[in-house]
Amino acid sequence: MIAHGIAAQNRKARFDYKILDTIEAGIVLHGAEVKSLRLGRAQMTDAWAGERDGELYLFNLYIPEYQGGVFARFDVRGARKLLVKRKERSKLLGAVARDRQTLVPLDIHFNPRGLAKVTLGLAEGKQKADKRQASAERDWARDKARLLRNR
Repeated sequence: MIAHGIAAQNRKARFDYKILDTIEAGIVLHGAEVKSLRLGRAQMTDAWAGERDGELYLFNLYIPEYQGGVFARFDVRGARKLLVKRKERSKLLGAVARDRQTLVPLDIHFNPRGLAKVTLGLAEGKQKADKRQASAERDWARDKARLLRNR
């Protein structure tokens, strides 16, 4: 049971995108969704954030149904509203429309007060060569650490 800390993480996002800026947003969840999220079973590898009717939403986030005897059913991949201030929302949506940037959810966590928050990243997509270079740098750093450790 997760009281505070990371409940779900999109590790692939940092490999596929170059994160330029991050922002923390609240998320509208119902009781059974929160209980299931606290169990740490959510998956956000295919999740993305976007605009619908002038509001910011999180799409394709998978939160499985809670199996604890609660009859509250919900859509496991439904759109969930994100709570950000109007000024921040207009800044983010402007960057997406103007600069061809993408809003990528990086993680879902519970803050010290126990509220669910989503960390959104304003990102640009990486090219294939950039991904290869990042992978090579990561491999070299791992090999270098291994060599220094074995000395």
